[in-house]
Amino acid sequence: MQPAIDISRDTLEKLKKCSQGTLTTQLFKRGFRQQFLVGLSPLNRDAGAFAGEAFTLRFIPSREDKDWSLEDLKVRGEDNLQWEAVEAIDEGQVMMIDSRNDPSAASAGNMLITRMMRKGVAAAVTDGAFRDGAEIGTMPFPAYCRLNTATTRPAYHRAIAMQEPIGCGGVAVYPGDIVVGDADGVTVIPRALAAEIAEDSYEQERRERFIFTKIDAGASLFGTYPAGPETLEEYKAWLAEGNDL
Repeated sequence: MQPAIDISRDTLEKLKKCSQGTLTTQLFKRGFRQQFLVGLSPLNRDAGAFAGEAFTLRFIPSREDKDWSLEDLKVRGEDNLQWEAVEAIDEGQVMMIDSRNDPSAASAGNMLITRMMRKGVAAAVTDGAFRDGAEIGTMPFPAYCRLNTATTRPAYHRAIAMQEPIGCGGVAVYPGDIVVGDADGVTVIPRALAAEIAEDSYEQERRERFIFTKIDAGASLFGTYPAGPETLEEYKAWLAEGNDL
C-alpha cells in the first residue's frame, strides 16, 4: 500500500478541469512517458470528467476446476471476489480492473456498475470489456473499456486479488494512485505527484485557454505557442481582468 498522502478536494477539482493532453504533458516533464490508458473509451461520453483514488481489482484466466459453475448461480455469493470488491470500494474511488487487455468476457455489467454508481464511486475502468454497454452508455456514470461484449466474466476471467498493484491498459496502477478521466480517456497519476501535477496542469490549462483565443483569431504559432514575452504579458493582463477556467 502507498503511504498516506492526503489528497485534497481542491486537488481533485483542479485535475477534473484539465485535459488528458495537459496531464500527460506535465507527467512527461517529470519523466513519465506513458500514463494514459491507450485504447480505452467511455461508454457514455457525456458522463463528465472525474478524478479519484484508484481501487484495484485483478483478473487471471478462469479454469474449470477453480471457478464456480454457471449451472449453480447461487455459488456466486460464496466465492466471488469481484462482488467483494464492488462492496468494498468507497465513495469517490475509481474501480481499476486488470483484465489482461482481454475483452473476451465482461469485467462487469449493468448490475455491478449500478451498484457502484449508487455507492458514489467515481468511475469504473477496465482494459477488457463491459457487458450491457447500451444500458451503461445511458447512465450518468463514467465507465471505460476496450470493447463491449455479451459474454459473462467466468467464461474467461477469475477475480483473484484486490487492492494490489496491477497493470491496466499497459499502465502500472497502484492502489491510491489518482485516476483522472474525461471524454478523451483516462490518465493515472502517481499519488505523490498529484498535488503538484494539479497545480501545474491547472496553470497550463488556463494559459492555453488564453493562447487559443489568439491562435483562433489568426495569431502566428511563433511567439504565441509556446508563449513569448509579449504573449505572457498579455496573459497576465487577461488574468488581472478576472478570467479563469
